[in-house]
Amino acid sequence: MQILINITLGLLILAMFLAFVRLVRGPSLPSRVVALDMMTALAVGIIAVYAVATRQTIFLDVAIALALIGFLGTVAFAYFVEKGELPWRKA
Repeated sequence: MQILINITLGLLILAMFLAFVRLVRGPSLPSRVVALDMMTALAVGIIAVYAVATRQTIFLDVAIALALIGFLGTVAFAYFVEKGELPWRKA
């Protein structure tokens, strides 16, 4: 079981690194936001795997809170993109 947890954490960390590369190099702002949302989802996955590995269910509450914050941030950004303006570019 421990080998499976280690492999899973390794793959999640690799995916986190690749998402970070996309965040830094992203050709557009929406691409960077999607990469940040992906990193949030991967962080939730890492926390969940850690909670299973340590049998500490309190970490699942942290994962749920992080997922909610990430979702709300993505929805807020999508709202501003749909409106055609961004809040920090007011003239």
